[in-house]
Amino acid sequence: MKRIYVLDTNVLLTDHQSIYGYGNNDIVIPLKVLEEIDKHKKRHDGVGANARGIIRVLDGLRASGNLHKGVRLRKKLGIVSVKGFDSNHFPPDLDREDSDNQIICTALTEKAATRRKVIVVSRDINMRVKCDSLGMLCEDYASEKVVQDTSKLYTGFTLHLVDDQVVDHFYAGEDVFIDEEEIKLSPQQFIMLVSNQNEKKTALAKFIDYNTPVRKVNDYQKNGIWGLRPRNKEQQFALDMLMDENISIVTIIGKAGSGKSLMAIASGLEQVVESGLYKKMVVSRPVEPMGKDIGFLPGTMEEKMRPWLMPIQDNLEFLMNGQASNMEHLFDDKTIEIEALTYIRGRSISKAFIIIDEAQNLTIHELKTIITRVGEGSKVVLTGDIEQIDNVYIDSTSNGLTYAVERFKTYDLSGHITLQKGERSKIATLAAKIL
Repeated sequence: MKRIYVLDTNVLLTDHQSIYGYGNNDIVIPLKVLEEIDKHKKRHDGVGANARGIIRVLDGLRASGNLHKGVRLRKKLGIVSVKGFDSNHFPPDLDREDSDNQIICTALTEKAATRRKVIVVSRDINMRVKCDSLGMLCEDYASEKVVQDTSKLYTGFTLHLVDDQVVDHFYAGEDVFIDEEEIKLSPQQFIMLVSNQNEKKTALAKFIDYNTPVRKVNDYQKNGIWGLRPRNKEQQFALDMLMDENISIVTIIGKAGSGKSLMAIASGLEQVVESGLYKKMVVSRPVEPMGKDIGFLPGTMEEKMRPWLMPIQDNLEFLMNGQASNMEHLFDDKTIEIEALTYIRGRSISKAFIIIDEAQNLTIHELKTIITRVGEGSKVVLTGDIEQIDNVYIDSTSNGLTYAVERFKTYDLSGHITLQKGERSKIATLAAKIL
């Protein structure tokens, strides 16, 4: 029997095409949801785009029928309708003025009128808990989740047990190939070759494909990158990717203090200022506040963005040894540009080293918008911590950074590494671990 799915506001604001993802089952959009969507339609971000998108979709359906009675989406798909609620079905213990409760009541009204299964779809955990306590079926919107559990997210690194002599051959500069039947690897994945006779006998390598011998990971311990040297193997992997001309998309996930932003900036400076591989370094980040927003900021776009980019400024000052004049010179001659993601649509950024910091706060729509702006000869680096998300419409499994990691892992123009260790300070590492 066909089901009825009642969609919460956050589902449509996450993906306005979500109504097409339920096959021949029917969709109910509570009237309260439309009211909430209307409040977001003027936003200049992915949420606003989805709000405007679903409004246009529903307006287009009006031409085919009455939304209250229901309109078929398209052939072989179900019927979508917009409905209110019967106050007689309102749970007595719930606040009648609360928007979530009105949406739940719409679902309860629908449940009372049919023998079919009625399922509420919501990204809101508390909403799902409420529904469950009222005997309503409820589920999360999982269409845009590339993984259901972050523990299964691609890390970009693995261990591989090999014969003892294989490690010797590798260090001797001989060709070492990986057998596809022994282990499944992604292009540009890092591996640690471990001797089956002595677990302390290891070698760090990088896998290209099964027809190409693995190569040694570049060691920047001696000379460093813009004075920066890796402190652990994951940082060594990250610098290898960041400096690899054959990799155009780099994703780095790491907790606070793991060095992800610092390494990205150091690599950018090295390839823009020193080698001239790129004409400029473009730096940006989503403007999602942690906690209460401070409101509108005066000044030019650069001045407005400055508070959001203070972590970038801190890293630049560190790499410049506190020489503010040198840093200002890089900004003045456009060697380093600050770019607001709000205005990136329509641009084509060529021959640039592009850093998007705090990318875990990007929606999938915003991620697509950014990456499709990357022009010829550019490299884009996405960094972030998927456990520190300030955007209420996404989580650790549905954000743009997680999406990019999983979608790009099978392509040889991309590389990823998850940083496990914090290197900022002992107290920062301890706080990230226990708090």
